[in-house]
Formats: sequence, C-alpha cells, structure tokens
Amino acid sequence: MAPGEQPALWVAGFAQDSIVDGPGLRLTVFCQGCPHHCPGCQNPETWPFEGDRAVLPQEIAALAGQDPLVRGVTLSGGEPFAQAEGCAALARLLKARGYELATYTGYTFEELLAGTPAQKRLLEQIDILVDGRFVQAERSLELRFRGSRNQRILDVPKSLAAGAAVWTADPRWVGEG
Repeated sequence: MAPGEQPALWVAGFAQDSIVDGPGLRLTVFCQGCPHHCPGCQNPETWPFEGDRAVLPQEIAALAGQDPLVRGVTLSGGEPFAQAEGCAALARLLKARGYELATYTGYTFEELLAGTPAQKRLLEQIDILVDGRFVQAERSLELRFRGSRNQRILDVPKSLAAGAAVWTADPRWVGEG
C-alpha cells in the first residue's frame, strides 16, 4: 500500500436510513467476515471472509454524506474488528466529518483492550461499542439496540479513560428519559 492510501474494506452490504442499528437515521456498514459464528446470528451470510465487494473508506464516507439527515454510522458484521485497519481508516474519515460512530462486535471491550494495535486504533475512534457475542439463550426482543442480555452498550471514550467497560448513560441508546 502506498503512503496515504487507504485499505479497502470487504463489505457484505449497506443499510441506508437504518433505525435499528442505533438512534436516529444511520448508515450501517455490514463488514464481510466473522470468526465468532454465534448460533442464532442474524447475519450468517457475513461469516465467510471471502468476498467480492471491496470498498474504499472514502467511498463509504461519501455514501454517508449523500443523506443530510444521517448523523451516525454503525459498523456491523460480520466482525468489524476482523478488518480493524480498514475500519479504523473509515472511522477517522467519519469522525472528521462529525458523525457519531457505533460498532457492533462479538469481542468484549476487555478482549479489544488486549488486542492488536489496529484493533486499538479502531477502538479509539468509536463513540459507542455494543460488545459481546450473541448468545441465543440470552436473546430478547425487548432490548434496545442489542440482541442478547450479555451484550453491553458502552461509552468508549469513558471506557478507555477508565481502563474498564463503562455503560453509556446516553438516553438515545439506553431508552431512558
């Protein structure tokens, strides 16, 4: 890769104007490839790491910019942290443009803190992290923006500052107030 060149992301698809992957209208990017293979996963077609759709971070940022009502972008999967370098490049572009960035991951915050340098760079760009593998026995349709009770909705800047997971208090995410 040449200096300044952005790594392409393998994507399974996009959901424009999503209202289920975080508060407000969002662009959701479904990354291709997941090592977790959680039983009951809602996106098993994203598990294979082989894909035929490589998209540059600049193209995804431009897609978000096409809709002036979109205020947030959600990285979902597959597993965004399996493509941490490309997702971190995308996250930097989106943050520079003022978007709230949320990411769903099967990893826990603690696993990511001990992860690769690229995973840590991605983590540093995220506002909200919904962490933990989907557990079918913990599934609930009553949960806001998460699929199973073991998953947490974390305030990443506060979590990084504390060196430990800190649940978000943002009522847009937790549904209070």
